[in-house]
Amino acid sequence: MLMAHPAVLQNLIEQFETLYILHAENSSEEVRRRMDDVAYTLCVSTGTRDIDTALIAARHRLPGAHTEDDSSLLAT
Repeated sequence: MLMAHPAVLQNLIEQFETLYILHAENSSEEVRRRMDDVAYTLCVSTGTRDIDTALIAARHRLPGAHTEDDSSLLAT
């Protein structure tokens, strides 16, 4: 499996978190579509099937990540 560069993963995580907050505040269809697109890209980039697992996998591939540390999970 190809591995996404940590900078790409960091960018996708940040995009998803921002869109998640915007969707919670606004609930617009455009934001939801973009959030779904980023979630899909994260899943493909990490070889996972759901956004929660993709976020964990992406965070574990970032520099300085500790494999037992998933305390920064975003509740979805």
